Amino acid sequence: MSVSRGGFSSRLGFIMAAAGSAVGLGNIWGFPTQTASNGGAAFVLVYLVLAFSLAYPAFMAELLIGRYGQANAVSSMQKMSRNLWQKRFAFFVGFGGIICAALILSFYGILAGWMMSYAIEPIARLIGLTEVSTWLTSQSIARNLVFSALFMMLTIAIIRRGVEDGIEKWSKRLMPMLIGLLILLIIYVFTLEGAKEGFEAYLNPDISRIFEPDLLISALGQAFFSLSLGTSVMIIYGSYISKSENLVTLGAQVTLIDVSIAFLAGLLIIPAMYVAQAQGVAIFAEDGSLISGPNLVFDILPTLFNGMGAVGIFVAFGFFVLMSIAALTSSISMLEGPVSFVVERHNVERKKATTLIGLGILAMSSLIVLNFDLLFGLVISISTVYGQPLIAMFCCVFVGWIWHRSEILAEIKQGNESVENSLFWKIWPWYTKLVCPLAIGAVFIHSL
Repeated sequence: MSVSRGGFSSRLGFIMAAAGSAVGLGNIWGFPTQTASNGGAAFVLVYLVLAFSLAYPAFMAELLIGRYGQANAVSSMQKMSRNLWQKRFAFFVGFGGIICAALILSFYGILAGWMMSYAIEPIARLIGLTEVSTWLTSQSIARNLVFSALFMMLTIAIIRRGVEDGIEKWSKRLMPMLIGLLILLIIYVFTLEGAKEGFEAYLNPDISRIFEPDLLISALGQAFFSLSLGTSVMIIYGSYISKSENLVTLGAQVTLIDVSIAFLAGLLIIPAMYVAQAQGVAIFAEDGSLISGPNLVFDILPTLFNGMGAVGIFVAFGFFVLMSIAALTSSISMLEGPVSFVVERHNVERKKATTLIGLGILAMSSLIVLNFDLLFGLVISISTVYGQPLIAMFCCVFVGWIWHRSEILAEIKQGNESVENSLFWKIWPWYTKLVCPLAIGAVFIHSL
């Protein structure tokens, strides 16, 4: 590994950084919302199965591309190519993932800014700044611009410091904080009236629902997107892993952490919804559908916190700090993809590249804020509904159909000499070649 590129100094550093990338608002906000909208425990059961049967194999494909290439997403994939059309295809897939990451970060920064403003609001209320408190939770252009900029500055500050001193160091700090806050909030919600009913809804599956087509497709999509696939992130993180590490084990550990935190998030938010319902807040419509949907975090939970009295101020602060941390651990990975490409392909100094790209993405965020109704949903659709599944599918195609099997085996064996005789190697190559592209394609077609 080139010293100038930097790299993760330890296995724990990579696990925390990769898990931090995977664990974001999609896990702590999206997963519980999907669960509540798709049959509760039945959705959780299907999600857990699909996370390891689909997301993990695709995740391994991206990690392997990165560690083999020891470079940014484009250069890594082009090193696997043997002729001109393969190199062009590699550029399309690698650069497409980089663009996808930048687009996601442009709207993700806005959402993260909301989380930060909601985290500060209880403090403003506690010290009697009523007008500031109202402004912090209002949908105004000024608030959105200020907090999007604040969040992007935090992200830029971490990435400017590089892999070991920036990404790794802050992931090691933020991830334990996130997990600790999550567990404390779960314990507190468990003591409230109505929580027991929520836990039962979350943990007692209706087996008859697990084969419903919409539930299967939704769970498939959630399992897939929760691991940051299709954004070049895991390719670049893979390139920072030591050749002596066992990628099969590392990939499984990151997947397990990601799934576990999504599960814990549901263990917090689903019971919290039922607690709010016990306090008179309408959660479900007559047909059983979720009333608030994606706005659950901003509509129902603040009402729940307000109903807790004085302690609700501290619970609200803890919850939205948790959401802000989850957003930050993901945003630093999304910025690293474009930065690594510019640094390595165009020889731009890291701090300069990070600042310029970060400010460019902030400009995109500002444009979205100023044209919110027109652009917000459009950018989300282009990047997550169309971009991510296509790029991840092409990565699986690249590994399954273009990269020689003997070279893949040699790369995995560098950290796992006995892998050739393992169950992983007997299943994963053909699974990635055939099953993953077809399954991801099914998600994509359904999304259309």
